[in-house]
Amino acid sequence: MIGGDNTIKMDKKTIIGLLLMVAVFVGYSFYVSSEQEKVAQTTAELNKPIDEYQIIKEAELKEQQRIKSEKELAEHGLNNRSKAKSEIIDVKNNYMTISFDTKGGKITGAELNKYTRYAADQRNELVNLIKPGSAYFGIDLQMGENAFNTDDFIFDCIGPIASEDGTSATVIMTLPLDELTEEDPEHAYIKYIYTINNTGDESKDYLVDFDLEQKNLEKYLVSSNEIILWWRNKSMHNEKSFTNESTASTIMFYSHSEDESDEIEADGSREHHRNLDWIALKQQYFSSVLIAKSVVHGGLCFWTGDEKNPEFVKNFEARVIIPHAEGQLNHEFAFYYGPNDYNVLSNITFQGRDYHVDEIIPMGGWLIGWLNRYLTIPIFNWLKDNGLGFGLIILILTIIVKLIILPLTYKSYMSTAKMRAIRPEMEEINKKYPNKDDAMKKQQALMELYRKAGVSPMGGCLPLLIQMPILWAMFRFFPASIELRGESFLWADDLSSYDSVLDLPFSIPFYGDHVSLFALLMAISLFGYSYISYKQQAATTAGQPGAGVMKFMMVYFMPVMMLFFFNSYSSGLCYYYFLSQMFTMLIMYIIRRSVDDNKVRERLLANASKPRKKSKFQQRYEELLKQQQEQLNREQRRQRR
Repeated sequence: MIGGDNTIKMDKKTIIGLLLMVAVFVGYSFYVSSEQEKVAQTTAELNKPIDEYQIIKEAELKEQQRIKSEKELAEHGLNNRSKAKSEIIDVKNNYMTISFDTKGGKITGAELNKYTRYAADQRNELVNLIKPGSAYFGIDLQMGENAFNTDDFIFDCIGPIASEDGTSATVIMTLPLDELTEEDPEHAYIKYIYTINNTGDESKDYLVDFDLEQKNLEKYLVSSNEIILWWRNKSMHNEKSFTNESTASTIMFYSHSEDESDEIEADGSREHHRNLDWIALKQQYFSSVLIAKSVVHGGLCFWTGDEKNPEFVKNFEARVIIPHAEGQLNHEFAFYYGPNDYNVLSNITFQGRDYHVDEIIPMGGWLIGWLNRYLTIPIFNWLKDNGLGFGLIILILTIIVKLIILPLTYKSYMSTAKMRAIRPEMEEINKKYPNKDDAMKKQQALMELYRKAGVSPMGGCLPLLIQMPILWAMFRFFPASIELRGESFLWADDLSSYDSVLDLPFSIPFYGDHVSLFALLMAISLFGYSYISYKQQAATTAGQPGAGVMKFMMVYFMPVMMLFFFNSYSSGLCYYYFLSQMFTMLIMYIIRRSVDDNKVRERLLANASKPRKKSKFQQRYEELLKQQQEQLNREQRRQRR
């Protein structure tokens, strides 16, 4: 019988295996047949007789369109402007070099004098916020049946014209849209007026004032009540980690009517937003921002570059819609080309107004942002201004944070110690109510024990929850801090990016192709902290359902997960978390040595003997437990019937 049963089982497995093989074979046959059909169809398309008439017809249509376009351009005196050679004009101040191109009258380069790119382990090339040759900036025009864009034409250039005090220089780009004649003396034109400041103030000198002046433009606009301005650019790969830089690069916008900033989704779709004060082509540590005196509307999208060929990170495109009233001569804007430095962005004003451009920096929500703006950044800047190295600054910042949350750490430990002290009484209650049906009674008894002893079961969790905003503030601060960019410490050559002590010949999924020593130290310290914390809580959790799972998640899983997550993250942040865990373990050791568990138990037993008035929370909680117990009893009686 045993042999017969095994034979039957083997036959079933064989049949299932054969069916799977047949299914795979049939599926593969269909796939191959489908691919062959596609190839045959493509081959037939390539080999079918050429329709010479159709080719000639299409060529004639294209030629007619070209002739029409050139005729329209010639009528407006623009034919030569689409073919003439362009000229590049460079204007420098203390912080950047702005390059202008007469083709399109646009800014085609924004090179920052203080910052260098990370390339092949070297930093010998200045950061340029515009990839050379990628800039596109122009207004849509309609001339007859044909559509044009001002980026296709050569502008007349005047300048740079320096101011008398030398604090600014002006470049004027002009595009006449028709010829000045006796029949039409009021000719139309577009004029771009750029002003570059040189005051020595970063918040002013990273700005380029941009005035859009026009005359009789309405007859050439696609829509008479709006000017459609296209702003496109490719962001160059400036940082060590392509992945981190790509993740941080996006298009952001701000609306003062809603008093909030936001960013578009990364799915490549175009988003439309109205009443915007500024639009930012944001990179990880730098941004190009268009600031409008009057609100604009925007159709915004971007595409990600290829990591295998990281020439550029993101391809940005903004369709800026400028509300325009007939006869309105000027529209005032400003460009910001500079670092995502809070000290710079928070002091930017335009036309006497604060535009909150500092919201480009990911500080966190209102609470986390408040902590970073008014606690972390002032302390960090004060330490930096005193000439300290960044490794020492992070160490001191860690000590300051630990001192601030020390009372919470002590309270959390004492709550755990109290729970350990009443463990014998808790075990007695567990023995008294061993059945699941008595879960409500057991909970009521435990609550009564906590009340008499003066113990809060949430006392150990609440202080930790209160600490979370500070930990999260550090998590947001370090990767966004441009001060750490390019700064070395010990074996890390850039605290804003990952450190690598070993480059792997392969890439591990979710981990990467390198070994970050700071991330490894952080994971080891987290394991040590988790192990010590679990050992302290083991006395109160022993025998409880899920204790083994909790130990695995807390002691083993979390450190490994954090190692994988932080291996490609900021080494400055990993260094901070490593120090934070080490100081926490030291503080816990000192508290442990100074607290006598026997004395804690004596105090709790003394408290239990004293009459205590129930708090309103305890009264409501006990009433809720009674209602649940009554409902459970009714359900049990109903089942017995």
